[in-house]
Amino acid sequence: MSKYLNISIVVSFFGLWIDSFFSHRVQIIIGFILIFSFGILHGANDLLLIENINSKKKAFPFLKIVGYYVLVVFVGALLFYVISWLALLLFLVVSAYHFGEQQWQNLKPLVSKWFSVLFQFFYGAIILFLLFAFHLYEVQKIVFQIIKISIDTHYIITALKIIVGFLILLGAYLYWKFEIARKQLLAETLYLLLFIIIFKSSSLIWGFALYFVLWHSIPSIIDQIKFLHGKYSFPLFVTYCRSAMLYWGISILGISVLYFVFNQEELFNGLFFSFLAAITFPHALVITKIFSGKEQE
Repeated sequence: MSKYLNISIVVSFFGLWIDSFFSHRVQIIIGFILIFSFGILHGANDLLLIENINSKKKAFPFLKIVGYYVLVVFVGALLFYVISWLALLLFLVVSAYHFGEQQWQNLKPLVSKWFSVLFQFFYGAIILFLLFAFHLYEVQKIVFQIIKISIDTHYIITALKIIVGFLILLGAYLYWKFEIARKQLLAETLYLLLFIIIFKSSSLIWGFALYFVLWHSIPSIIDQIKFLHGKYSFPLFVTYCRSAMLYWGISILGISVLYFVFNQEELFNGLFFSFLAAITFPHALVITKIFSGKEQE
């Protein structure tokens, strides 16, 4: 994974360099293409992952697994329609934890479960709110499109300060208590500085796409392949893509329908993030199960 992280750093700076050659609209188009490809792909094999998780415990019928998965997606989507502000809040909480868990998946053996959850949550939250802080008015507009409430940008900055404070306290404890964690703490601090450069220098969608694809989705795919096959290789990556193709295609079809029905850019942005949230809820649960299983092995 360390080799891939070095590649991610280089590609991130390359992404910032080519950013200057594209108009804002082109950045949005390419950003969405990246999110629709690797971003959606990394959650398209959830059903296969669930089958493998259950095969190590207790077998469930495939249709039952599909039913539960679809139910969670449907409830998530329905919640956005009925209580949109609560759904958005849950999406932010789940996404923050999901991003932090991916970056700090090896933390759990060192500390208590609750410390691990809190640290992973605040680490993921700082990534999200750094992105928001550099694009306050775009975020304000998208939030209004989703929940019809205008959020004062002052609250976003205040939330970021609180998150930074908690993360510094938790990180200081880790650095003082566990020598084994110090190297990763220093590395992750440098990554956060890189994310700041990316988010500050690029548009909202382009910055999110660079992080989401390079730093979250592809590392997650690598971890999923290792879980499924015990190792990672390019042929196994091709196999992963083939097995995910049906569910990936269904997701792309759903997004395409949203775009053609609601083809106004502003309205589509709100609906897109709502759709992304609905499929994030079950995916985050599946990945947590995988990492919990790794911890117990």
